[in-house]
Amino acid sequence: MDRLRHMVEQVRVEPGAKARLGHRKPDDRLGQDDRDAAEALMAEVVEGVGVLASKLGASQAKGLLVVLQGMDASGKDGTIRHCFDFIHPSILHVWSFKVPTAEELAHDFLWRIHGKVPRRGEVVIFNRSHYEDVLVVRVDELVPRERWEPRFDAINAFERNLVLEGTVVVKLFLHISREEQAERFRERLEDETKNWKFDEGDLRKREQWDAYQEAYADAIERTSTEWAPWYVIPGDRPWLRNLVVSAVLEQALSALGLEWPQVDPAVRKLRIT
Repeated sequence: MDRLRHMVEQVRVEPGAKARLGHRKPDDRLGQDDRDAAEALMAEVVEGVGVLASKLGASQAKGLLVVLQGMDASGKDGTIRHCFDFIHPSILHVWSFKVPTAEELAHDFLWRIHGKVPRRGEVVIFNRSHYEDVLVVRVDELVPRERWEPRFDAINAFERNLVLEGTVVVKLFLHISREEQAERFRERLEDETKNWKFDEGDLRKREQWDAYQEAYADAIERTSTEWAPWYVIPGDRPWLRNLVVSAVLEQALSALGLEWPQVDPAVRKLRIT
């Protein structure tokens, strides 16, 4: 659909372009003024994503890596729950990269990532990813600039190699406002069923909001490439977020032109008794 294609174009960060996070509205509707219609369209698109992912799994021609990044409470878990619902669990895997272990720290920063990338025929989601190593380490000054800054080139080379070897890389930044984050934190405290999501450490990171926005903008600008572009998804409205993410996934998978594998005609003629 033309409107979905236009929506994806609006959120894509072209290689060499500025991320302009301060100019991208987290509550942007991207022309979708009717929530009910958007949710109905999303249900249709996400079901199509499921079919396309099944073709990916059956053909084993390519793998799909989805990188999910965003501030705390930006909706990463909700995105996974709603946008990947129709993907068969046998081919879907979710990994989260947080504070590295002592073993991981003894290796290069991409060492722990390599073993989690998708095989051909798999869909893998990184709920936080290798980008933590140019975000958290930068804002919290865990390593000096001369160590984290060259990692942008390493990340670009790493993702380029994945693509050359048959992996489609889709990178999504869930862009929420500071006001929306506060509302979601309050909800986690007030709703007993969501208390477990609240971490006091999130409040410390909230105080570093501007520093994280700067770090994210820099990371997005320096690693949005032709082979692995970034998409900045307006995240204040979950229903809009889900539609846009589903549209990005549908476009990425459709571009592969995958078909269902066919058995040999001679095999099809076998008589099964």
